Amino acid sequence: MLLSNETRREFAERGYIVVPAVLSPREVRAAMTMVDDFVVQTPPPDGHRGHHFYWPALAPRHPLLGLLLDGAAFDVAEQLIRPGRLEVPRQAQVALNIPPYDHRPGRGHLDGATPPEPDGRPGTFTILAGLLLTDQTSENAGNLWVWPGTHRAHEALFRERGPDALLSSRGLPDITLPAPEQVLGRAGDLLLAHYMLSHNIGGNTSPNVRRVIYYRLQREGHRDRWRDCVRDALLEFDAVRAALATD
Repeated sequence: MLLSNETRREFAERGYIVVPAVLSPREVRAAMTMVDDFVVQTPPPDGHRGHHFYWPALAPRHPLLGLLLDGAAFDVAEQLIRPGRLEVPRQAQVALNIPPYDHRPGRGHLDGATPPEPDGRPGTFTILAGLLLTDQTSENAGNLWVWPGTHRAHEALFRERGPDALLSSRGLPDITLPAPEQVLGRAGDLLLAHYMLSHNIGGNTSPNVRRVIYYRLQREGHRDRWRDCVRDALLEFDAVRAALATD
């Protein structure tokens, strides 16, 4: 499964792409069973509506790590940064959105600024990868909300004010936000979003619980250059820059 240069240019402009049918139906069914196990072992509180998360650690041979590495998803994500390489993540986020949840987020945020990591560094990364396990082909079905192009607006802000503005903003940098979009896709699709893309949790007025498994992926060496990354949105995305050069 190969990304086209057109798709890479779309990522550069909008800050996210949805790659169809990265998981097979069999892989989707297996992942749904894994999520069922989390829900049975630690169910959401009675009557809970809206977002509910599980944060499993990904030891070697963890089935959720296999879901990422053994199929096409990790390779597809890496096609945005090659010849760079992605580190294997140590944690996943199993994200549910339980209806009925009539919610419209007022604005987006960036992950990892509050609270920061124990050493004081913000929890920046390179790519948010989300494996959709349920259909989200219409709006208000628990979809992730995104603000397209805000990775570039954040880049401009951090160039002007310095990378520590990410921490002082508590993940809510003062930028002008465009109109939001709800991410649409089918079970088995892969969302790839730039770290600096504003995003937030949407409502769910559908009859179904929305399920997504997220992985926060870092390019090798990211932790040592995060200050440069937030001031240059495409610093780690060699393949995206190469696609832009051919435009």
